[in-house]
Amino acid sequence: MPDSGFGARLAATFAAHGQLCVGIDPHSFLLDAWGLPDSAAGVREFGLRVVDAAAGRAGILKPQVAFFERHGSAGYSALERVLEQARGAELLVIADAKRGDLGTSVDAYGQAWLTPGSALEADAMTISAYQGVGSIAGPIALAHDVGKGLFVLAATSNPESFGIQTARVDTGERSGDTVAAAIVKDVSVLNRAASHPVGSLGVVLGATVSARTYGISLDELASPPATPVLAPGFGHQGAKFSDVRARYEAAAPHVIVAVSRSVLSAGPGKIADAISRASGELRECLA
Repeated sequence: MPDSGFGARLAATFAAHGQLCVGIDPHSFLLDAWGLPDSAAGVREFGLRVVDAAAGRAGILKPQVAFFERHGSAGYSALERVLEQARGAELLVIADAKRGDLGTSVDAYGQAWLTPGSALEADAMTISAYQGVGSIAGPIALAHDVGKGLFVLAATSNPESFGIQTARVDTGERSGDTVAAAIVKDVSVLNRAASHPVGSLGVVLGATVSARTYGISLDELASPPATPVLAPGFGHQGAKFSDVRARYEAAAPHVIVAVSRSVLSAGPGKIADAISRASGELRECLA
């Protein structure tokens, strides 16, 4: 993969701005607290203000697509404007879309979020592979071809997922592994083709879960080319920046530390300061 690939750009972003990722999650209660209407116009304004606040203070944004999607076509138009603004600010954007399907359907999802010039173009997207990692071969190929990234759900924080994600695979090469561990292994193997020390395919490992409980080898994630980790759950959901090294061990240098409500709740007048403080605290914890 050329050095213009997502893994290379992620590593450069870490070096320049640190590992903080700011979520753009325009919940109804946050819109109200910000004095904005719960409408497409409101989520657009909310998103643009977060982009402005993050620029120069953090390097990564993660818009939660669902909060825009609930406003229909106007919501998507609002998201398009937010994504355009983020690109202009040279922020790395991970579209938290969590799409998952197979065949031409999942290919179309990949095209929507990863194709250069698409109205919804992002640098990476979250994706589900519970039909098997092979089911997302199309988006993986597209990501490699155009220098984009994917983050595959592996171990998420919601308790309802535990039974499925820790279930054992009983056939094939991954027989005996948990579903979560099998996904991590498959993604790590795919990253071995990368020419950069950081791969462009990552996994989602919630910050409030134990990778070992899910049978996941953190050393495998850290083995070069490293597999980046998107880690939601910091701040409001309970995980602390001081937990990063202990929880992710050898993989910690390649963890994207995602915060949302803990900084968004500061409000429009103070969110820039909240992002600066969070970024500084995280750097100290990882120093």
